[in-house]
Amino acid sequence: MAYGDHPNDKVLRDSWQEFCRRLEQAGEQVFKDHNPATDLHRADAMRFLMQNVGQAFDLGFETRDPAFPTLHAFCTPNCKLGGDAADFTYHQAWISGDYVYRVTGQRGTARFINFTVQGERPETQPGTDIPSLHEPFGDIPEANLFGHDLTVESDGSFELFIGGERRGRNWLPVTAKTRKLFIRQGFDGWDELPAKMSIERIGMNEPRPLPTTQTLCDGIHWAGDFIEGVMRDWPDHPYQYSPFVDLQAVNQFPSEQGGGADEDKRRGRAVASLCWELAPEQALLITFMPPDSFWMAAQMGVFFNSMDFWYRPVSYTPARTVVDSDGKVRLIISHRDPGYHNWLDTQGFVRGNLCYRNLLSTAATDFETRVVACNALPDVMPQDSIQVTPQERQLQMQTRFDSIRQRYGF
Repeated sequence: MAYGDHPNDKVLRDSWQEFCRRLEQAGEQVFKDHNPATDLHRADAMRFLMQNVGQAFDLGFETRDPAFPTLHAFCTPNCKLGGDAADFTYHQAWISGDYVYRVTGQRGTARFINFTVQGERPETQPGTDIPSLHEPFGDIPEANLFGHDLTVESDGSFELFIGGERRGRNWLPVTAKTRKLFIRQGFDGWDELPAKMSIERIGMNEPRPLPTTQTLCDGIHWAGDFIEGVMRDWPDHPYQYSPFVDLQAVNQFPSEQGGGADEDKRRGRAVASLCWELAPEQALLITFMPPDSFWMAAQMGVFFNSMDFWYRPVSYTPARTVVDSDGKVRLIISHRDPGYHNWLDTQGFVRGNLCYRNLLSTAATDFETRVVACNALPDVMPQDSIQVTPQERQLQMQTRFDSIRQRYGF
């Protein structure tokens, strides 16, 4: 037996070769102008591509049949995409308005959890001429359930029905345009435990069909679209279209923060992203009065991929942040440890993004930002601002490492 012995051999080979050509072209985007020509930046961009090649076929084929749903871990410490936050976990399942589903599991103790049913993915976002982000983004939220509305049993278990007639205490409706379930968990303290969940289609009594040439080629084509879009749209799409990202306002938060009433109802947060750029001995001092709500600040690379949150201090939330005696939070972005508690590591990148989220709130936050020399920080920080020794920092990092392992089940 050899190539050509089956009528579909050419179709299958042509499909794969087309994907390989698109992958090669996507690799050229590693060297785009937005990505600084340093070894760390170029390597990080290639890693970003490699990580998403790894999940392209999970998204595009293995989990894509809504009749046989699977919760896909969308972002992990080893796979970053889409402005993912260091203190969120993300799961998605392809679903359909034609079926009824049940999600079961243990709620865990994450401070924030949200189940969102996503609908159609239009070419442009409603009411605008802004093109939708690449797959699997750009779809429109239809219904959601937040953790404070989720009924949980005394043993921590829960079940959530999706679609069909209203049933049980936890239920989300679907429409003819429904295509995805998206689940986000946000963590505050290092001791918080993630929810453990699974999904099934009600009435799933038969095995999943084996792939055919046609279904496989459809998945290969989807994966090619995905990889092409990943490298095309990041960071270009938010730089060009998002009012909450201002590439020109370097080392400052944009004047507009996302999360009006409608936006918060659908997505559950107000958001703003700061584009920073620092020389080797510079530090960016960010000062703000923390809101009473659950907020988080997290470092991202040029491609809006979360920085290494497993081994480095790149994110802060209320439970893990020191507040100075004047009631304000001061975060320090710098290339080397400044010796203050609230340090955000650049990981050696000369450019990056800091994303601030105010969860379950529409309130904007007032920020003051200031670039100073690292050795001048004692002159501008409050005298009583908490400092840490190298040994204390090492203990912080061990705690972070252990918590992330627990969060992802590593």
